[in-house]
Amino acid sequence: MTYSPTQLLTVDQFVAQYGDDYRYELADGELIDMEPTGPHEAVSGKIATQIGIAIAQQHLPWFIPRTCLIRPFSESATARRPDVVVLDETMLSSEPRWEYEPLITLGRSIKLVVEVVSTNWETDYARKVEEYALLGIPEYWIADYRGLGGIAFIGKPKQPTFTVCQLHAEEYRQEQYRLGQFVHSPLLANLELRLDDILPR
Repeated sequence: MTYSPTQLLTVDQFVAQYGDDYRYELADGELIDMEPTGPHEAVSGKIATQIGIAIAQQHLPWFIPRTCLIRPFSESATARRPDVVVLDETMLSSEPRWEYEPLITLGRSIKLVVEVVSTNWETDYARKVEEYALLGIPEYWIADYRGLGGIAFIGKPKQPTFTVCQLHAEEYRQEQYRLGQFVHSPLLANLELRLDDILPR
């Protein structure tokens, strides 16, 4: 992940210029090049597939948008582009910008966010944990398929880790899963997902 040395952008400027460009998100006015790789996209796609199956089986009014930006704070020039996001369609009528652009500003519209860890692991394990909790997103998953996160976050020895963050009183409680273990999600009780199943081949 690299930071582009351009002038600071507002959220509106970012959406107008980069809203449809999967490579970028905005943090405090700075344009961030996410530098997605093929293996990263493979992991994201496999996770989205399993979530989609679970949603369909439970007949939930939720869906995974093809592209979506999340603005965690109205006063901040930040727009996140999660690897996978699950939206509650019944709540979107309250979203002020949804009718003309896929920008989410209300936490109640979001059921789940997934970030697949790459070189920006610090952001996924620290800043986004805080942002998504303050926004009130019920679950946040961190798929660290290469075991890149710091020892303080994934333990020692470092290894592939899948972290499920569940919101309790405005803070996330975290449960970690390793290879061979089935991921437990209170949000998607029928989910059948192991870290092994989403690794790139």
